[in-house]
Amino acid sequence: MENIDPTLWRKCNSCKKNIAFATKHYVCSVSTCNGQRTGYVFCSVSCFEVHLPAARHKDAAAIEHISPRNEPSRKIIPAAHSTVASSTSFGGPKTPIPRDVLIIASRLKEYILARGEMNTSGQVMEVLSEHIRRVCDKAIDQARHEGRKTVLDRDFKF
Repeated sequence: MENIDPTLWRKCNSCKKNIAFATKHYVCSVSTCNGQRTGYVFCSVSCFEVHLPAARHKDAAAIEHISPRNEPSRKIIPAAHSTVASSTSFGGPKTPIPRDVLIIASRLKEYILARGEMNTSGQVMEVLSEHIRRVCDKAIDQARHEGRKTVLDRDFKF
């Protein structure tokens, strides 16, 4: 089972620092950033300011909030579906494999909008991240097969 820190509420969307329960944090005043679907939170005003150039807001402000006082019931997800998986490489010790989103959402959405004049669902980033992980796993296997410890561009040509 994954070890869950009971004091952790969420992570800052800019620096990924932990935001604990009952602590001060900031949200963007623009509704597309603070909605239930996106829910961006920032640990400091400087982290909020990092978010502004990519968000392209005309007028935005950091609104101070306090995270919830007590932890809601948390769903514990089995390791196979957790945000961090474990793996061994060349028989070495187990190291955590990050399961974060690997796609820059704003860039992908810009591309799809420019290329196809379409919007992009929020779930697309997770699906594409899984696809990229599978492609990378094949490239890693190819590099290992050739006795290298460096993945090269040619390893992605199957």
